[in-house]
Amino acid sequence: MDFNVRKLATDAGIFFSRAVQFTEEKLGQAEKTELDTHFENLLSRADCTKNWTEKIYRQTEVLLQPNPGARIEEFLYEKLDRKVPPRPTNGEILGQFMLEAAKEFGPGTPYGSTLIKVGDCQRRLGGAEREFLQTSSISFLTPLHNFLEGDWRTISRERRLLENRRLDLDACKARLKKAKAAETKAAAVPDFQETRPRNYVLSASASALWNDELDKAEHELRVAQTEFDGQAEVTRLLLEGISSTHVNHLRCLCEFVEAQAMYYSQCHKYMLELQRELGRRCPDSLDVNSHPARSPTDRSAFLPLNSASPLETDALQIEEVQPPASGTRKAKVLYDYDAADSSELSLWADELITVYTVPGMDSDWLIGERGNQKGKVPVTYLELLS
Repeated sequence: MDFNVRKLATDAGIFFSRAVQFTEEKLGQAEKTELDTHFENLLSRADCTKNWTEKIYRQTEVLLQPNPGARIEEFLYEKLDRKVPPRPTNGEILGQFMLEAAKEFGPGTPYGSTLIKVGDCQRRLGGAEREFLQTSSISFLTPLHNFLEGDWRTISRERRLLENRRLDLDACKARLKKAKAAETKAAAVPDFQETRPRNYVLSASASALWNDELDKAEHELRVAQTEFDGQAEVTRLLLEGISSTHVNHLRCLCEFVEAQAMYYSQCHKYMLELQRELGRRCPDSLDVNSHPARSPTDRSAFLPLNSASPLETDALQIEEVQPPASGTRKAKVLYDYDAADSSELSLWADELITVYTVPGMDSDWLIGERGNQKGKVPVTYLELLS
């Protein structure tokens, strides 16, 4: 390794001088070169762009990948410059579980066949989500990341360099001011009556020395001013490029919205298809327009949604119904129930009644008996006992 002690000492001296200049400026003991108003506005706009872009980028990451562990894993793969292994979405995992459960329960059973339909829909929803995540990452996240890791780092580096050039310029101004003051003092005409010739010679030598120092300070100031102006122009061009960044981010934002709209449109389409398929099996339970909203305390919420109301069916002649010779069971009432008409039997929670079914009766209703009282009762209100 080439170790240059002289260069190291020079860099250390420059760093120390800049630190002293910066400290004196903060304490108000040194003058500071101020940038023009337009340049300050460009700096403020760039900082605002960086801060909000970073916040939007981080929150979009959370939206697309809520799992913090998965985000950390993706970050490590990115730092190692390795490709992130494919990961199934939650919808795809749920769909796979439903399909496997359908095999266990039997695909020919009503529950198993419904699981297959819903599982297949969940897998399609998961596939749509995967496509949305990929599209959003490419069209929106990647441009924001490139700005933060590329353009903004370049701007930050040039801004630090400009700050160093400004400190050097102010330090040169301070040295020039000091040299002018010393040169003026040394050039003062001595009093020959009170000053010895030897002192006059020394004064002339000092004046010549400070003249050389003044010329050197002026030269360093010109060099520092040129370097500062050049660096300020470079930084200004980069800061003005923020406008192009906004235009690019606007286009990416529109693409993100389009991808999001397409994703939700696909999800809505898949769910409508699933709703129509399941509606053939249980139409009333999936028709959201056929049932008004009911509170959880409404006792009618416990009635089967896919069964017709007792008022809409031909009234059974309860008095003519006779219990079968075998097949009656005891049942425990789970909730209070008020009979809707004379064909039903009112129930009280926790009481025991005798129930049985009769031919042609809806499977969601039973005949209940309590002493001499008899009537139809909803199955969902009962716990059948062996």
